Amino acid sequence: MNVFICYDRCGTCRKAEQWLREKGAAYEKRPIKEENPSFEELKAWKEKSGLPLKRFFNTSGQLYKSMNLKDKLKEMDEEEQLRLLAADGMLVKRPILLTKDRVLVGFKEPEWQEVLS
Repeated sequence: MNVFICYDRCGTCRKAEQWLREKGAAYEKRPIKEENPSFEELKAWKEKSGLPLKRFFNTSGQLYKSMNLKDKLKEMDEEEQLRLLAADGMLVKRPILLTKDRVLVGFKEPEWQEVLS
């Protein structure tokens, strides 16, 4: 079963969920604010996705900006960054789609189409 990790007040998440419904994709919805990803989950997702850890940060979010993470992340090692992401779901880029084989971060329709077809 696919897992769709989102924040209901996020426009991109709403667009992605609508797209999933239109495609008839089966998924389990997980609210990121209430069910923040753990350190272990984030570490596994990063490895499975093949993406740099920086891509998992919600760089346009208010919390990211208020914490001045653009500069601070450069001085942090990967474990510190993972612990920070695990501390607050609002720091995590969304939506995230977990499939059996892939982890998609952010909604890019062509990429999602390829993975779900």
